[in-house]
Amino acid sequence: MEPVIREITARTILNRTKLGGYSLNCYIGCRHGCIYCYARYMQRFHPHEEEWGEFVDVKVNAVEALYKQLRRAEPGEVFVSSACDAYQPIEAKRGLTGRCAEVLTEYGFQVNVLTKSPLVLRDLDMYAESGRARIGVTVTTPDERTALVWEPRAAPPSKRFEILKAAKERGLCTSVMFGPLLPGISDDAGTIATLFEKAAELDVDVIWTDALNPRPKVWSSVRDLLRGNRPELLGAYRRMLFNRGARAEYIGNLRSRIEDAARAAGVCERLSGCP
Repeated sequence: MEPVIREITARTILNRTKLGGYSLNCYIGCRHGCIYCYARYMQRFHPHEEEWGEFVDVKVNAVEALYKQLRRAEPGEVFVSSACDAYQPIEAKRGLTGRCAEVLTEYGFQVNVLTKSPLVLRDLDMYAESGRARIGVTVTTPDERTALVWEPRAAPPSKRFEILKAAKERGLCTSVMFGPLLPGISDDAGTIATLFEKAAELDVDVIWTDALNPRPKVWSSVRDLLRGNRPELLGAYRRMLFNRGARAEYIGNLRSRIEDAARAAGVCERLSGCP
């Protein structure tokens, strides 16, 4: 079934973030429909009858709004994107992310992309020529069957690793987000080691990791999937997400496994953040 597409206008497109720098989102909603997506909270502010993953709002004036803001905005780093995948399928037709990113680099901004979509390959030459971009992908699990369950419309992990390879070949800085690492599914020492070995093989410049978080609307989505797919994990997920002591213990153990994997792969200096 095709998603519901709604065209909207945005007053601003470039927004300051709590971590410093800016974020840019040309779309609200994401067709990838990832079960664990923290951006599901956006439905609180942009109500839709459709489920997350079944709608996309298109900010049709994104480029025009950006030009207006650039009259005063000071150059800095721009995260593309924080509340959707900037290269989800609709970008192939609308092209708003690519056009905005090109404008940003022309104005001296650093564009940091994080995606699960090979569509970003379309713009790699532009990013490489700008000299002001970093291309990153998110990988939750190296297992493609598992990824299909949790990330039903995103590209398989192997295709995401190909993005990093192609970006490196063009001389671009690269990054990878390993997360959220899924309890009992992709957070064991062996799986984490496999992920870090791949990062080392691809010479990734920056590595982040993350644990599953109980953000608004996330638990209900995760819970429903587990009930039908891995019911034996429901209790463990509840404890990890909602029991403060159990979560602290889990995060500590996960951090140790991540650090061990980074050390074994020889990429400790590239590990930018642990849960």
